[in-house]
This record gives sequence, structure tokens and C-alpha cells, in this order.
Amino acid sequence: MQMMPSISVVIPVYRSENSIPLLVKELAAELPRIADRFEVILVEDDGGDSSWRAIEQMSAEYEFVRGFKLMRNFGQHNALLCGIRAATCELIVTMDDDLQHPTSQVKVLVDKLGDGYDVVYGTPANLRHGPLRNIAAQTTKVVLQGVMGAETARNVSAFRVFRANLRDAFAHFRGPLVNIDVLLTWATSSFVAIHVQHAPRTIGKSNYTFGKLVTHAFNMMTGFSTLPLRLASALGLVMTAFGSVILAYIVLSQLFAFRFEVPGFTFTASLVSIFAGVQMFTLGIIGEYLARMYLRIMDRPAYVVRQMTDEAVED
Repeated sequence: MQMMPSISVVIPVYRSENSIPLLVKELAAELPRIADRFEVILVEDDGGDSSWRAIEQMSAEYEFVRGFKLMRNFGQHNALLCGIRAATCELIVTMDDDLQHPTSQVKVLVDKLGDGYDVVYGTPANLRHGPLRNIAAQTTKVVLQGVMGAETARNVSAFRVFRANLRDAFAHFRGPLVNIDVLLTWATSSFVAIHVQHAPRTIGKSNYTFGKLVTHAFNMMTGFSTLPLRLASALGLVMTAFGSVILAYIVLSQLFAFRFEVPGFTFTASLVSIFAGVQMFTLGIIGEYLARMYLRIMDRPAYVVRQMTDEAVED
């Protein structure tokens, strides 16, 4: 008889005091069917509600539940990194705290991992958000595809399973900007995404707004990729070529007496504005990279744990 794997379920928690007890109860019923050993790691990202109290209650009621409370709100991926580093099982499953990822689908992801993949995403067939949010989510995934360099990036999801040894590749990563999907590419290129059932949200509302998704996409580009710098270089070359063509046209028109009158202030001001705008845009991109280098030099941590239910676990 083939042994079942051990599974750590990592869940970032943010203002989910009502859904956490229900989610843990569902996992308590589902995990024994698919794992020899399992644990549920709940990382409370300082949401300001009673989520930590709910986590403490679940930890007291279920011995497989471990809780971590962060010092402040660091962000979803930072909270995930905390839980991933604390996991003790051979497979790690990450899922949201809002009950939209059915626990019955964990087995589907784990079974697909058995086909030889290192990371399996469970992506919904249809996004259950408004039009603006859907556009922002898809845009973020396109950006992520450029950063990850994998077609699977278009189907990434917070509902994922991967082999725990992949975290060795980013064991020493420090810094305030974290993206788990990008960090996983440091260890493997064996990704796959499958469609799984996703439930509609019945408790609370999403904390990811259109603006946050756009900011997240920008942070991914400037934090884990040199693509913006390449775009700035390409834009500089294009504008230089454009300026050269204009200059050549003016010079030739004067030499060969073309019927062409050089506009005065308006023409000059337009060119200066265009080139100045390109320069400022390029300097802004370079500034973003310098800012991230500055943050790394300061050695700001990705997260800091205030309290945990298992005092034997290190940060």
C-alpha cells in the first residue's frame, strides 16, 4: 500500500474571524483522508479584528493547528512566507481564508502533483469578481508571466500545492517585497495549472482592490525583473531615432529649399517636452530600482512574528 504524503496547509488570515472556524472544521474532516500527517498553519496579518482570538481557539481545539500573529500588516505573500518557512511536512498547500477554495479540491491538487510536477495551481474556470477587478487580476498575471517566464503564470492562484524542499532556494531571502510565485521559480520550472471548483464568497469581502492589484503588479515588475529598465532603454532609443529624423528633415529642407517652415516656440517646446518626459520617466524607473536596493541594504525583514501558539517554532 502506497503511503500518503504529509501535508502542511498554510493560510494567511486577514479580518476573517468568522470564516476561520468553519475552514478549520472542513480541513479537520478532509485532511485525514489524504495525508498520513498534516498540520494547518494560520498566519494572522494584523487585520485589527478578532481573528487571532479565533486562531487561538482553533489551536486549543485542534492539536494540528498552529498560529502566528505578525507584528503589523505585512501583506498576503509576506504572511505566506512566514507560514511556508514554519511548515514541517513534505508538501505545502496554500489557500485563502474566505472559504472560496473548497477543501475537497486539495486532493485534486495533490494527485496532480503526483504526476511529476513541483508546483500545481488550482485556478477557477471563471473569475467571480467585478469587471474592473477581473481586468486588474488578468493584467497582474500577464506581468507575472513576464517575471516568471512561464506560460503557467497566466493561471496562477493563491490555491496551490508544492514540494516543501523548493523553499531551500529562497531560504535566505530577506526584503519587504515578497511574491511567492516568483520565489518558487528560483527553485523549479515544473509548473502546471488545473481548473478546480471555487465557491462564491459568502463571508466578508475581498481586500484586494483594483488599486492594490495595480500596485502589486508594479512591485513585481520592479522588484523581481529588469523588464522596466529594458523598456526604458528601448523608449530612449525610439525617441532618439525620432529626434534624429526630425533634425534631418529640418536640415535637408533648409539645404534644398523645401517649402517647409520650422515652427517656432510651439515646435521647440513640444520636442523639449517629449524628450524631457522620456528622461523623467526613465529616471523614475531607475529611482524605483534604487529604492528597492536601499530597502535591501537596510535589511528590512519580510515579516516579524509578535506571538505564536506554538512557542517551540522559530521565526
